[in-house]
Amino acid sequence: MQLPILDPSNPEQDFPEIASALAEPDGLLAAGGCLSPQRIVKAYRQGIFPWYNSGEPILWWSPNPRLVLFPSQLVVSRSLKKTIRKQLFKLSYDQAFPQVMRYCAAPRAKESGTWITEEMYLAYTKLHQQGVAHSFEAWFDDELVGGLYGIAIGQVFFGESMFHQKTDASKVAFCCLVQQLSQWGYQLIDCQVHSDHLTSLGAEEINRDKFSKFLTQYCPASPTELAWK
Repeated sequence: MQLPILDPSNPEQDFPEIASALAEPDGLLAAGGCLSPQRIVKAYRQGIFPWYNSGEPILWWSPNPRLVLFPSQLVVSRSLKKTIRKQLFKLSYDQAFPQVMRYCAAPRAKESGTWITEEMYLAYTKLHQQGVAHSFEAWFDDELVGGLYGIAIGQVFFGESMFHQKTDASKVAFCCLVQQLSQWGYQLIDCQVHSDHLTSLGAEEINRDKFSKFLTQYCPASPTELAWK
């Protein structure tokens, strides 16, 4: 099967139907196109996200099943609750978006590369400037030690990546983000694909059709006026 190729000069071009995504590799839908704000937002609204390594063409994915977290289903272990109560970390949002992305882009242990290319960094920082992409940060002694970033559309937060430089920093940031999103009226957090780390926090897998229906319901809706202010 030939993979559909998107036109990089036409950010409004429609994506193929997500049902046509490959089963192997799971969810690969299309290649090419661009990382303009219009293209990226259009993708997320349809349950599609870009993921590719440096040197590759842009690849667009819509995996099945999809890992999601409903804010009310957040699971916080006893030990993590104890860490949160200690208030070891100062928490903030949208105070260090570029730095969070840079930390997330750093190669992980036993890895030599990163999927957060310079092109991706520039695209998402532009979305942050437009109020679409957001970060949540954890600080220790005024040093950034953990955080995550993602895309917010309607009542859905699409998580992209997280990092930690100190034990439990990213978990604390994530839990506090979920609680904050819940207060703002968010209904769904997209976690993309299976992760033991995220399933331990309450994330679950749902089929792609169900995920798509949730997006149709929640993306046009609005969170509270105070969201991200």
